[in-house]
Amino acid sequence: MGTRGTEIVGMDVKELLDLLNRAFCDEWLAYYQYWLGAKIVKGPMKDAVIAELELHATEELAHALLLATRIIQLGGTPVNNPKDWYKFTNCGYDAPNDAYVKVILEQNIKGEQCAISTYKKLLDKTIKADPVTYNIVLTILSQEVEHEEDLQALLEDIELMVSRK
Repeated sequence: MGTRGTEIVGMDVKELLDLLNRAFCDEWLAYYQYWLGAKIVKGPMKDAVIAELELHATEELAHALLLATRIIQLGGTPVNNPKDWYKFTNCGYDAPNDAYVKVILEQNIKGEQCAISTYKKLLDKTIKADPVTYNIVLTILSQEVEHEEDLQALLEDIELMVSRK
């Protein structure tokens, strides 16, 4: 933990660590949801969906790394037991019980929309209080917005394809 780096945080560090750990849990669950979805998805445009899900999984894992690094910088410990991820998550986890592309995409869009809301709240809390966390969260948020857009575009393409048959 950097003493001066923690001193510049203009909010309760324990509260910030809690928020960051919750987002950290979200990212691990999102990673797994994308990763597993890419393995089981079936239906039209399956290959395009797999490619997008695999890319998003990689990016969610990178988000978890950014959050873990910031948690450690602030003197905290990332949630270290996967059993606790669901307990602390903001966004939950939708098991891909139905492998049809439309269902998988809708589940992941729902997750991205929750992530966008979560990171917007974190931005609002850190904008004046912690510029380091703010920049990390802004980076993650911009990717989550892109993920939602990518998934919605794929879903729209599939719906157009299916409706024109």
